[in-house]
Amino acid sequence: MAIAKVNGVEVEFEPGMTVLQVAELAGEEIPRFCYHERLSIAGNCRMCLVEVKPGPPKPQASCALPAAEGQEIFTKTPMVKKAREGVMEFLLINHPLDCPICDQGGECDLQDQAVGYGRDDSRYDENKRAVEEKAMGPLIKTVMTRCIQCTRCVRFITEVAGSPEIGLISRGEDVEITTYLGAAVTSELSANVIDLCPVGALTSKPYAFEARPWELKKTESIDVMDALGSSIRVDGRANAVLRVLPRINEEVNEEWISDKTRYAVDGLQRQRLDRPYVRVDGKLKPATWAEAFAAVSAKIKATAPERIGVIAGDLQDAESLKATKDLFTALGVKNLDARQDGAALGQGPRESWLFNSTIAGIEDADVVLFVGSNPRLEAPVLNARFRKQWLAGKTRFGVIGEQVDLTFGYDYLGAGAKTLSGLAKAKNDFVAAFEAAERPAIIIGQGALARADGAAVLKAAAGLAKTFNVVREGWNGWNVLHTAAARVAGLDLGFVPAEGGLSTGDMLKPGALDVLFLLGADECESAASDAFKIYLGTHGDAGAHKADVILPGAAYTEKNGLYVNTEGRVQMGKRAVFPKGEAKEDWSILRALSETLGHKLPYDSLDQLRAKLFADHPTFGQIDFAPGSVPTVFDLAAVGGEGEATDAPFESPVKAFHLTNPIARASVTMAECAANVSAASKIAAE
Repeated sequence: MAIAKVNGVEVEFEPGMTVLQVAELAGEEIPRFCYHERLSIAGNCRMCLVEVKPGPPKPQASCALPAAEGQEIFTKTPMVKKAREGVMEFLLINHPLDCPICDQGGECDLQDQAVGYGRDDSRYDENKRAVEEKAMGPLIKTVMTRCIQCTRCVRFITEVAGSPEIGLISRGEDVEITTYLGAAVTSELSANVIDLCPVGALTSKPYAFEARPWELKKTESIDVMDALGSSIRVDGRANAVLRVLPRINEEVNEEWISDKTRYAVDGLQRQRLDRPYVRVDGKLKPATWAEAFAAVSAKIKATAPERIGVIAGDLQDAESLKATKDLFTALGVKNLDARQDGAALGQGPRESWLFNSTIAGIEDADVVLFVGSNPRLEAPVLNARFRKQWLAGKTRFGVIGEQVDLTFGYDYLGAGAKTLSGLAKAKNDFVAAFEAAERPAIIIGQGALARADGAAVLKAAAGLAKTFNVVREGWNGWNVLHTAAARVAGLDLGFVPAEGGLSTGDMLKPGALDVLFLLGADECESAASDAFKIYLGTHGDAGAHKADVILPGAAYTEKNGLYVNTEGRVQMGKRAVFPKGEAKEDWSILRALSETLGHKLPYDSLDQLRAKLFADHPTFGQIDFAPGSVPTVFDLAAVGGEGEATDAPFESPVKAFHLTNPIARASVTMAECAANVSAASKIAAE
């Protein structure tokens, strides 16, 4: 490795590193505004100036200067200090200095670096320029007079999000950041520019003037808006969640989160179920917990086990699934299903329903085939990884399903199962590349599995994977991309119909059941069932509308819980605030209900429940471990089921990205985003 000196200290570095990176290896802090590790180098803020020998006797921008063997780098000389003070003085020429009313206050890079590297006065007394605000949609508030033209937002939206809707116009003193044709930003990742903005030019519109950073209680948790399990920080005050921010997790979400993850939180305050309800004379009326439990237990005790069914929703934690399964299995119920959409998964080895390449490991794939998946809507943060691979020229992509804009180029192969079953015999460039690939991968979405012929489609995909040797020693390219945060945990727990039990679709048929227990299940057509419905959930959504008894539960920010993401990684969510009103944690409701039913569950605390969960299902004890990181060869012949696949085209189950669950549908911000996307689509169509 090459060696350079930083302030007299020798440092080894890898070829291709910049002077800024080498200086940071030596532990020196280099101020910057435009430079960001995940974006291309712009070199336009000039705050990272250092002195380098050999070289011209002047300060140089360290972010854009390649490091070389034998260089001497100086970060604290009088020349460097004077140059940085001059740059800071220039940056503040037109800045309005309105820190007391700026939402970035307390979290502002400009504030911090002005104190650390700036002068204590300014030599400029000319009038400051003012810049007109820009309409960037319902998420991003703009105060463009504060902008220092670092172009982080431009580079993010173009390079990472793949939706070039923000750019720089004009020249010199008139330069401005604006949106394309003055339209709102529509990318599913757009609000990450708020975190990237080093000043207060781009801030959160829904969070505007809500709180200061030091007023908030910060809780590290896990996102449940999709099956990726992004690492998040939940900021709350009193008993309200005010905002959600991303945490860095290189294995899952890097440092990005989707707009839905960030902004659906206002839905946690609206349309909440905060007390039990019992339907009397056709109308839901408030009740006590004792009255609700009495109504539930009386109905269940009077019903034969084969006439009782349980459907689990998409946002449930593993503990609530475990408690529900233990209770109803003890009652002799076989009709349990955690697959609201009827996805053909749950049989065969665990690897058959996991994203085995892992989220980070998929970057090593050289050819990827999507089957019935639209990752841009189903997992936007994962889609950004695919775009990164494509931009680097590392990976070739093929799609069987909907022909949509994924923000990266791909070979479109066909629409449905006919293309899938015939791909092995097809003669085209993609098939040749797939056959020759060292690390081929297949990503199967719920659009291919959540349909009547899902088992046959899964069988065909497994056959294709076997033909192309997708699962081999040292590489497992078989991947299922889930859309529900609770799905993998449900499958791992065996929350599927026992032998002779009914699946979700069969349970919902009129006359199939007498009692239907809905554990946060809002995405299935429960209204079609004429059974006595018990709903345990958080919002007055579809599941609660037709319920006969409502038991108010806790949302994901209101309880400690384990969630298993699409790659099988068990992650721990933490409680940020307490449940609303009389609502309680789901497992504790089920524990209390079990006593009234005469089948007391064998745990009285969350720790005891987890101990039972880990004992019965050891994979849940492997916190933050992705099983695919140790590639496993498994028998693809055991994947899928019998039947004939139809030629109906594969369609992603996610049609309205911002409205996929009860929390998002209760959110005013998400409703505005959905309307914004709908309007943009209409204009594009015209």
